[in-house]
Amino acid sequence: MAATPGAPPRVVAFGGGHGLAAALGAWRQLTPDLTAVVTVADDGGSSGRIRREMPVLPPGDLRMALAALAGDGERRAEMTALLQHRLGGTGVLAGHPVGNLVLTGLVELHGGDTVRALDTLCELLGACGRVLPMAEVPLDLVARVETVDPDDPARTRTIRGQVAIASTPGRVRDILVAPADPPVHPAVLEAIATADVVSLGPGSWYTSVLPHLLVPRLRAALAASPARVVVVLNLEPQPGETDGFSPEEHLRVLQGHLGGVALHTVIADVDSVVDRCGLLSAARECGAELVLAPVAEPGGAPRHDPERLAKALADVLGAG
Repeated sequence: MAATPGAPPRVVAFGGGHGLAAALGAWRQLTPDLTAVVTVADDGGSSGRIRREMPVLPPGDLRMALAALAGDGERRAEMTALLQHRLGGTGVLAGHPVGNLVLTGLVELHGGDTVRALDTLCELLGACGRVLPMAEVPLDLVARVETVDPDDPARTRTIRGQVAIASTPGRVRDILVAPADPPVHPAVLEAIATADVVSLGPGSWYTSVLPHLLVPRLRAALAASPARVVVVLNLEPQPGETDGFSPEEHLRVLQGHLGGVALHTVIADVDSVVDRCGLLSAARECGAELVLAPVAEPGGAPRHDPERLAKALADVLGAG
């Protein structure tokens, strides 16, 4: 479905954690018609504790997306700070972000309806867009990891769980989701079908970005969508997942999981790419154009700068 001339684009952004939050921080500067589709495979920290004790989706990545889309104003800033605040002390509640508990309570209040609970929080926060879970049940990630020890008789191991995968030394060779064909909320499929732009990345490649392409109903909806698919590459490899990966290797791994999903644009930070010819070749193999732009924060830790990324995205969409 084509966008109305002059209207802001309808954007669906996939991911989780800090990477998705960075993408949402950029996209919200370009459009109010924004849907975040968030991974639900986290099994560590507060989210892991909650999903083991309650029949709910892990709330942490959903909470972070809500915070990234929260509206302006002092009261909303205070509410966002409250949701992000981690409880102190040494008791059973220590370390839980308040927002994880609030979202879990709302899901229970609404009879297990996570989407209704998320919509309620979006309204309270005056959110610039909507937050939806990628699946209606909690997911487990199962990866085949090649260890770095040459003397290890079992060089390749099967690792289950997002935290275990991220913390296992070695290279992830492939990854699956369990259950293999989870239910997806109709609102997610509708958002994809009516989107003008679909955004993937940045984020933990194997545990936040690729899992969306492993869910058959999501992949089928993306393959059928007329939306422009934009991928934002990471600034550096992630220890435990993509050690030693170049930007072109990230892209080739993504290509192997597309399964009929068209890729149109690849955005990479101009200062993070060593082999520009290699990345250009990898992008062309995917049928995509390569855009090199300064999208990282100047100095300090390697993070995407929302304003710089927004400019690159606007240029890609012809709005810059």
